[in-house]
Amino acid sequence: MSTAKERKVKYTLFTGKALFLLIAPIVAESALSMSLGLVDSFMVKDIGNLGKAMGAVSNVDQISNLIIQLFTAFGAGGAILTSQYLGAGREADANKSAKQLFVLMLSLSLAVMTVCLAFNHGIINLFFGDMDGEYLSHAYTYFYFMAASYPFLAIFNSCAALLRAQRKSMNTMLSGAISFLINVAFNSLFIYVLKWGIAGAAAATLIARIFPAVFCFILLSNKKNTVSIKLFEKFRFNGGMLKNIAKLGVPSGIENSLFQLGKLMTASFIAISVYKVFLDGNPLNTADVNITNFHVTANSIAMNINSISSIVGNGINTSILTVIGQAVGRGNINQVKFYIRRMLLISYIGNACCVAFAMGMSPVLIGVFGSNITPETARIAQNCLWLCLTAQFITYPLSFGLPAVLKATSDVKYVMVAAIMSMLIFRVGLCFVLTTDRLPFQLGALGLWTGMVADWCVRSLLFGGRVLSGRWKKSSGMLDGKAVRTDETSGITENTPPNEESSDEQSCGVENAQENAKKESPGEEN
Repeated sequence: MSTAKERKVKYTLFTGKALFLLIAPIVAESALSMSLGLVDSFMVKDIGNLGKAMGAVSNVDQISNLIIQLFTAFGAGGAILTSQYLGAGREADANKSAKQLFVLMLSLSLAVMTVCLAFNHGIINLFFGDMDGEYLSHAYTYFYFMAASYPFLAIFNSCAALLRAQRKSMNTMLSGAISFLINVAFNSLFIYVLKWGIAGAAAATLIARIFPAVFCFILLSNKKNTVSIKLFEKFRFNGGMLKNIAKLGVPSGIENSLFQLGKLMTASFIAISVYKVFLDGNPLNTADVNITNFHVTANSIAMNINSISSIVGNGINTSILTVIGQAVGRGNINQVKFYIRRMLLISYIGNACCVAFAMGMSPVLIGVFGSNITPETARIAQNCLWLCLTAQFITYPLSFGLPAVLKATSDVKYVMVAAIMSMLIFRVGLCFVLTTDRLPFQLGALGLWTGMVADWCVRSLLFGGRVLSGRWKKSSGMLDGKAVRTDETSGITENTPPNEESSDEQSCGVENAQENAKKESPGEEN
C-alpha cells in the first residue's frame, strides 16, 4: 500500500518550467562569461606568425582562470553566509557579512594583482619559458593587462554573488551581455582600426571587465536592497564571519585552483623543446620566424572549441547546486534522489546537444579559430577534438555534474580529495609520461588530451560510486528512510512520528539550505 503510494508521489519543488527558468539564465551568463577569452583568441588569430598570438592568449587565460576560480569560490562562500543570515531574518548581520566579503575580495585581488605585475615575466617563463621570443612577447603583454583586471573581477564576483543571494541574478546576466558587446566593439577598434595587436585585445578585455564590476557595485549600493554595500563607512574585520566565509569557500577554492594549475602544468609539457620544428630544416637557424610548435597552437584551438561544448554543461552544474541544495533542505531523501536523477538526465541531454554541435562543426570551427595555421596544426587539433568529444558524451555529466550534487549535500571534502588525486595522477602524471621524452614516442597535444580523458573517466567512477553508495546522506545529515518531513511546498505529507522528523532536522548538516528553501519559491533564480 505504502509502496504504491510512494510511486504516485509527484515532487513539485522544481517543475519542468521552473527548472528551465532557473537553468537558461545561468547558461546564458556562463556563455557570456566564457566568451571574453574566446573572442580575444579568435580576433588575434591573424596577429604574428603561425597563430602564436592566439596560443599566448589561450595559455595566459589559463593562468587567469586559476585566479578567477579562487575569487569565485570565496564569492560563493560569502554569498552562502549572507543567505543564511537573510533566511534567519538577521538583515543587519547579512549586511555585515556582505561588507566582510567585499573588503576581503578586494584586498586579496589587489595583492594578487601586485604579485602578477611585479613577476610578470617570471610567472610566464615558469610555465611557458621554452617557447620562442615572439610567443613570450605576446604572453608578457597580454598578462600585464589581465593582471590589472583582477581587482575588477573580484569586485564583480563578490557583488554578483551577493545580488544572486537576493534573487537579482538577471542583473548579472544583463551586465554580462553588455560586457560581451563592449569586448567585441573595442577588440574591433583596437585590433583592426588602430592596429594595436595583442595589446589591443588585452585592453579591450580589461575595459570589458571594468564595466560589469562597476555596474554590479552600483546595483549593490542601492539602499533599497535588503543587503547593500555603502562606501566610506567604518569597517573592521570580523574574525568569526571571515572564518565562516573561508570554511565555505576554501575547499572549493583549493579544488578549483589546483584543477586549473594542473591544466597549466599539462600545457607546459607540450611547450618543451622536443616539439619545436625548424621550418627550414636547419636547427642552427634559431630566428623566431624559423621556429614553431604545432602542438601548442593545436592544443589552444582544441581548448577553445572544447570550452564551447561545455557551456551548457557548466550552466547546468551551477543550477544543480541550487536544485539539490533546496531538495536537501526539505529533508525528504526521496525527493533528493528524484532531483538527482532529473538533473543528471538534463545534464546528459544538454551535454549531448553541445558535444554533437562541436563534433559536427569542428572542421569549420578549426578554420575559424585558425585561419593562419598550417595543415599539420589543424590535423593535430582535429585528432584531439575527436578524442575528447567522444569521451565527453558519456563522462562529462558524471565527472562534473555529480561533484556538484555532492557539494550540494555538503560532501565537500570527498569531492576535493577525489578531484585532486585524480587530477594529479591522471591529468598531470599520465600526461607527463605521454608528452615528454619518458617514452620512446611522444604524443604531444594528443597525449595531453589522453591524460584529460583518463581523468574524466576516473572522476566518473569516483563520484558515481560515491552517489550510488549513499554516503552523501551522512554528510548532509540524512539517513536512509529517516530524513522525511512534512513538505507543504510540494504538497506531500510523509507519515513520520514528530520525534523522528525533529531529530533528522537537528542532525542535518545543511541547516542553511533549509532556511533558504523556506525563503525561495520554486523556479526562482538563486
